Amino acid sequence: MDEIEVPKYFICPISLQIMKDPVTAITGITYDRESIEQWLLKSKNCPVTQQPLPRDSGLTPNHTLRRLIQAWCTENASLGVERIPTPKPSVDKFYFLKLVKKLQNPDSKMKALRDLEFMAAKNERNRKYMVDAGVPKAMLSFIVNCFKEDCVNGLEEALSVLFFVRIPPDEAKFFPKENDLIIKSLLWVLGYEFKTQVMIKTHAVSVLKTIIESASSSLLERLEPQFFEMIVGVLKQGSMVTQKGMNSALHVLLDACPWGRNRLMMIESGAVSALIELELGSPEKRTTELILGILFHLCSCANGRAKFLCHKGGLAVVTKRIMRVSPTADDRAVLILSLISKFSATSNLVLHEMLDVGTVTKLCMLLQADCATYSKEKAMEILRSHSNEWQKSPCMDRTLLTRYIK
Repeated sequence: MDEIEVPKYFICPISLQIMKDPVTAITGITYDRESIEQWLLKSKNCPVTQQPLPRDSGLTPNHTLRRLIQAWCTENASLGVERIPTPKPSVDKFYFLKLVKKLQNPDSKMKALRDLEFMAAKNERNRKYMVDAGVPKAMLSFIVNCFKEDCVNGLEEALSVLFFVRIPPDEAKFFPKENDLIIKSLLWVLGYEFKTQVMIKTHAVSVLKTIIESASSSLLERLEPQFFEMIVGVLKQGSMVTQKGMNSALHVLLDACPWGRNRLMMIESGAVSALIELELGSPEKRTTELILGILFHLCSCANGRAKFLCHKGGLAVVTKRIMRVSPTADDRAVLILSLISKFSATSNLVLHEMLDVGTVTKLCMLLQADCATYSKEKAMEILRSHSNEWQKSPCMDRTLLTRYIK
């Protein structure tokens, strides 16, 4: 095969291999379909001419060239050249538009959903066409209808499609007036019992995360207690979702934290205790960063600080995470300790607990470490605020404190 001279026009300019499914772009250059489609996922220009290739410009199958390549392969089969089979018809935006239309027919609905799920899982090219065809919007509508009719048939497939095909930010807003209904529908899914519960609920909370990320301030201000009870319930029952689903639930809470009303509802739902228990399980880095971010917001409320101090592991686990996870975790942990120190350390019991769990020692260590200036300033502020009380303790090395608070 290496000794055979392959005609140059049989070679794809991208892969430099014989083309199996030649297609011609609007720039007049022919490529192998798989190569040019992968290229266009990362670039908007023709790789040969560098001219713009609009997303909807399309690629025209070059049947004449394909037949020439196939004939040449057949003629040279005795020399080890493999014949190239006729490619199957390629899917495009219109293929998915037909599948979406079939969702309206009860007889073809389930097959259409399974086809959409299969194609979404297959490759990025399919997912791009599905976005163009409005599949995410159709899946959200399907989930809402399931909620309205209290029917779960097809729900697993619809959520799976949305898991693979990320909802575009502008489409995540959906119909502004129906965002409340979408959220209620997803909460209904989280509260339902399924045979394949973990994946369905993981997909549901992942979709909810996307919706909340793009939600308007007015929507986030209207969230109800049931919303937070359900999300905190996901945290409490760790086996309900995968690790990715857990992080999605944490993202939802973090995005809702800027509103004081939401923070109070989280606290009432038992979020503080649930977050500390989750962190005590030594989760992965990103999970810890999210947990500490939420705890910081909740500790900005008096009720949140009270719940935090009521948990015997709160101060200990936050202290332990400093200098063990990431700069982001360090920053958030120090901010939590700063709030506790400033507003809740009027009691000697809290100050003694900070000594007992090693908070003071860890803050001193932080001042010596290569970390953000802001974190060091906060650590210094905490140490200076209560140095007089801590120096009275026989368990405290006075020279350790005086070295940093001069």
